[in-house]
Amino acid sequence: MSMTHPQIAPFGGTPEQKAQLMAAIAACKDIPGSLMTIMQHAQEIYGYLPIQVQTMISDATGHPVEEIYSIATFYSMFNLFPQGRHHISVCMGTTCYVKGARNILNRVSEVLGISGGECTSDGLFSLDVCRCVGACGLAPVLLVDDDVYGHVEVDQIEGILQKYRNL
Repeated sequence: MSMTHPQIAPFGGTPEQKAQLMAAIAACKDIPGSLMTIMQHAQEIYGYLPIQVQTMISDATGHPVEEIYSIATFYSMFNLFPQGRHHISVCMGTTCYVKGARNILNRVSEVLGISGGECTSDGLFSLDVCRCVGACGLAPVLLVDDDVYGHVEVDQIEGILQKYRNL
């Protein structure tokens, strides 16, 4: 798995999305401490918080873009990169790691052609690593959206992903 920057599709915000964001900012900006609320609205509108959206928030609220970026990178609820329609997460907690989670992650990455933190070019899948999900008895564990797959073996990956391609 490479340690490169995630593949990033060009920002494709629409005028309608910008109007929604500006309305959300107008409704909240005079309320003390509302920056995170505005950022949450922005992520609901765009699906993530690219620098273009952070800059729009900064320009409209007067908060420095550095402050917005700092909040977006501190809290795990915010995404700086596009997310796929189906979110895949490979548990790398101690038990999963010992039981072969690295091989699972490598195979998912190979099949999808992306690394952790990236989204497939068709927007169908995004891939991340997570820490213990509390299902150690099922190690290694793979999550797809809210579905938990336990005792996953490398040769099961393509079949699991195929289910989500057909949804």
